[in-house]
Amino acid sequence: QVHLAESGGGLVQPGGSLRLSCTASGSTFINYAMGWYRQAPGKERELVALIRSSSMINYADSVKGRFTVSRDNAKNTVYLQMNSLKPEDTAVYYCLARGNLIFWGQGTQVTVSS
Repeated sequence: QVHLAESGGGLVQPGGSLRLSCTASGSTFINYAMGWYRQAPGKERELVALIRSSSMINYADSVKGRFTVSRDNAKNTVYLQMNSLKPEDTAVYYCLARGNLIFWGQGTQVTVSS
């Protein structure tokens, strides 16, 4: 059974940093794109960052230059380093593994507030 486990969310002040982690289990994900979506209250879920390999990465325009996605295939883990956080980054962040099938994590809350 495939399971994606996120960690690293929390409360941070504007301008601060957080690092999210997502570890996948139950399959091999080396051929999967992995990444992060987020959903703020009253809004649709949106792409934050997606990584297929070190040379194939997509970011939402709103996070370019502030967020960095990376993966460790040996650990089946994808990371999201978030710097210069803004209140508008407040959302539930969901991990994604996308191949022939799509798998989602349960989500982790990120709140940016003073």
